[in-house]
Amino acid sequence: MGRIRTRLAEPPFARAEGRIAVRQMIELRTQIVSLYALLSVNACALAFTHLGLTPPWLTLACPAVFVALCAARALHWWRLKPETLTEAQARRRLRLTTVLAIALSVGFVAWSIALGAHGGPYEQGHAAIFIAITVIGCIFCLTHLPVAAFGVTLVVTGAFLIHCLTSGNGVFVAIGLNTTFVTVVMVRILANNYRAFIELTQSQFEAQRLAEENARQALTDSLTGLPNRRAFFQQLEALASADGRAPFALAIFDLDRFKPINDSYGHNAGDHVLRETGQRLAAFAGAEVAVARLGGDEFGALIRRPADGAEVTAFSTRICEALRAPIWLGETPVVTGCSAGLALYPDAGRRAAELFDRADYALYHSKLNQRGRTTLFSQEHESAIRTERAIEAALHGPYLVHEIEVHYQPILDAGTNRVVMVEGLARWTHFTLGRIAPDRFVAAAERCGAIHRLTTLLLRKALADAARLPPEIGLSFNLSSHDLTSSETVVAILGIVRESGFDPRRLTLELTETALMRDFERAREAITLLQALGIRIALDDFGSGYSSLSYVHRLPLDKVKIDRSFMADLSSRQGERIVATILELCRNLDLSCIVEGVETADQLAILRRLGCRYVQGYLIGRPMRMTSLLERLGETGTGPDGGRAQRLSA
Repeated sequence: MGRIRTRLAEPPFARAEGRIAVRQMIELRTQIVSLYALLSVNACALAFTHLGLTPPWLTLACPAVFVALCAARALHWWRLKPETLTEAQARRRLRLTTVLAIALSVGFVAWSIALGAHGGPYEQGHAAIFIAITVIGCIFCLTHLPVAAFGVTLVVTGAFLIHCLTSGNGVFVAIGLNTTFVTVVMVRILANNYRAFIELTQSQFEAQRLAEENARQALTDSLTGLPNRRAFFQQLEALASADGRAPFALAIFDLDRFKPINDSYGHNAGDHVLRETGQRLAAFAGAEVAVARLGGDEFGALIRRPADGAEVTAFSTRICEALRAPIWLGETPVVTGCSAGLALYPDAGRRAAELFDRADYALYHSKLNQRGRTTLFSQEHESAIRTERAIEAALHGPYLVHEIEVHYQPILDAGTNRVVMVEGLARWTHFTLGRIAPDRFVAAAERCGAIHRLTTLLLRKALADAARLPPEIGLSFNLSSHDLTSSETVVAILGIVRESGFDPRRLTLELTETALMRDFERAREAITLLQALGIRIALDDFGSGYSSLSYVHRLPLDKVKIDRSFMADLSSRQGERIVATILELCRNLDLSCIVEGVETADQLAILRRLGCRYVQGYLIGRPMRMTSLLERLGETGTGPDGGRAQRLSA
């Protein structure tokens, strides 16, 4: 009994699973229509050969009923759309088909045997052929429903074999046995074919499952479980190109303080922060809101059918507030902060890329001017973008070399009261755009890939001017955050310095914390290469970032420039202590220290009392052209002292 149950559980006899059942229905649709056509034609042919030899109900009524039933079922299957059926519906229809097939087989075999009892040997032979063809046709046409095929075969072949064996006619006995043998062989072939069909279908399902899983993984961020950048842009493209073009909003969120948290607590803590942020953002997702992680600490959202800009701005502000809530790292709470940029379709743009750029610009505006808030892209921003594009075009234009120049601000040795260095500062006056702020055109150069050209052009100009300085006065030159991570720019800087003939030991290159954060290892390699030529390295704006002290410890620096922001509170006891602490740190690390932003005589006096050696600011002198600087230096002799410092000021 155990072997029988096992055999019945094998594919040809097992109940069709839902997904297999639908596939069976699809395969059966055309085959069963052909089967009913075959049965109808054969039944009519058999009835025709027995006309006048049997009662009319056998040759007219019965065939009419059979043909009507076959036509009705064939029409039903022809209209059927199996791919629209559910799993349960497919299984129910397969069971119904099996029952009807067996019922029709009983009727057809009984009718054909009844006809065989009339007429001569030809008519009886025709009846036998009809039964054999019926079995073969059923086996072939019901291949994908083996339970029905086996049921029909068992009914028809069994009844026909019994009829032949009990006929007493040797020919009919031979025909019955021969038909049974052929049927058994064909049933075995059917079983093998169906088993192959099941295996093929299952392998296709598995391949489809794996493909869907791969597609899902390709569109999912592995850390947060949110849709990734690719999925986000697919949805954005679909919304921007959809029929009807319903309005929607694109929001980009950026964590303001993720970088220092990641640096201070480690990458595992950073991953925890991102996962928690993803969970909080996912709570806002719904039928009208899709969220995603765009990369790093940047997230995005698509808001369908917003009422107006005020509503979607308020919604984005609520998201920012949720993301600003403290995240616990063990027993330590950290606050990342969050800024957002918004762009509305179609007001801010009609193409996906254009819309994303507008939202990104609004985010940039938030982080620059109102960190922690949401900025909605407006016409004012559109005008700013046009100006930025004009600046970018001018950076690649032929007139840049004539329009841009270097001004120089003196740096004073407070101990000897002599100017010992000048800092080169870029100034650009465009013939149509007018004067452009350095932070603006440097940022534009970094965005549009013109920073290499800008840096090398300014360095050549600065070194040419510095050659006119007295040999005891050095030159300080600022590098962009992109320069240190570009091997091409570093090699070019070395080549320019060598070609200029300017003593590399008189040259100081100033780096910001941002430059070091881009790629610390490459920055350290570049610093080592520059110092090998004799160039000095200074960390600019010390104290304004999160990791300045870490870089002082980890890098072979020569100088530190204290950020001008510390001068605002220098007159207070607390402010004086902070500056004194930084000065003491530099002395302990054997680093030269330059204080920026000195604007009053009182500030200079305090710094001298604290033992500060080098100072820079408007009190010492404003940035000016080299010719003006040389004239002022000639007028003041060795350097500014009290009234002299005023005279050196512009």
